[in-house]
Amino acid sequence: MLTFAKEIICPEPAIDDETVMFDIETTGFSSRSTYLYLIGAIYRDNKKLILRQWFAENKQAEAAVLASFFEILGEHSKICGYNSNGFDIPYVNERCRHYNLPYTLDAYESIDIFRQIKPLSALLKLENYKQKSVEHFLGIDREDIYNGGELIKIYENYVSTSDRNALDTILLHNADDLRGLLAITPVLSYMQVLEGSFTITSLDINHPDSKNCEAIFSASLDTPVPSRVSCGNDECYMVIYGTTLKIRCRIYTGELKYFYSDYTNYYYLPFEDRAIHKSVAFYVDKDFRTKAKAANCYSKKTGMFLPQKSEVISPYFKIDYSDKKMYFELDDTFCNSYDSQYSYMMHVISTLLR
Repeated sequence: MLTFAKEIICPEPAIDDETVMFDIETTGFSSRSTYLYLIGAIYRDNKKLILRQWFAENKQAEAAVLASFFEILGEHSKICGYNSNGFDIPYVNERCRHYNLPYTLDAYESIDIFRQIKPLSALLKLENYKQKSVEHFLGIDREDIYNGGELIKIYENYVSTSDRNALDTILLHNADDLRGLLAITPVLSYMQVLEGSFTITSLDINHPDSKNCEAIFSASLDTPVPSRVSCGNDECYMVIYGTTLKIRCRIYTGELKYFYSDYTNYYYLPFEDRAIHKSVAFYVDKDFRTKAKAANCYSKKTGMFLPQKSEVISPYFKIDYSDKKMYFELDDTFCNSYDSQYSYMMHVISTLLR
């Protein structure tokens, strides 16, 4: 087994003292029929940031690589990787079982950057969610030009020839994966939007007398995001930049219907096109009323309304009974309620990122 270690410079403390970032290189995907030949890790040691690599010169050195990695890992409580929950962790655990080694990664708190940012796909709009794509999105360059699959042949060449150039290529790829992992941690800052870590600063009505009337919600993020991103549809649009979150929602201006759920207790008045409760309908001539049905048991309201996919703000209104789209009134009660605005913003964010 060969071991390589060096101090690296990072302008900000991207990881704390308890976290080890790691990445593995293997001869294939199956942990039962292939083996691990390299583990790389970044961790803090006496306030220094260390990049360490354990390299197996052949299959017989794999157990020593695993044992040496866990010696370092034992001093920490958290691990961080990219798709590590889906590949690296189960692979390492299986290889430890293969050698009857008393180690497992299950005891550590796992931070999988891939899993964390996947719910943001509608916002980030990446071509794919490989680590290199995230690096490209954040403007991060790397020297390495190979992928893990291409590296297998290079490793096989090293095992046969001990070619130093092959070893350097392998180590560079793994080191760039680790440095890239460290560099992409700011992408996690977008998660604060989905998690609701923001403070509403204003609600403004844009063009109130036009057909393009909009409600504009502005909020301040707890942590700045690295790049400007946006997403939306015909009704709502969200943009995030720096420490700013803005959501613009088209306002429906006009008349909508509120449908009563207990329609059996109502009568419908055809000439007035509205429903009234039985207690009041007693005074209406029978020729001017009919038993209400679910589709015509409503009252009408004129005003300004915002769309919602589910009943977040009550009461809700519709254009017609069969319409799946809901609205709520943009009234003073909503405009003066921080909690209602926050709930609605979280609803819009969830809908746009779904």
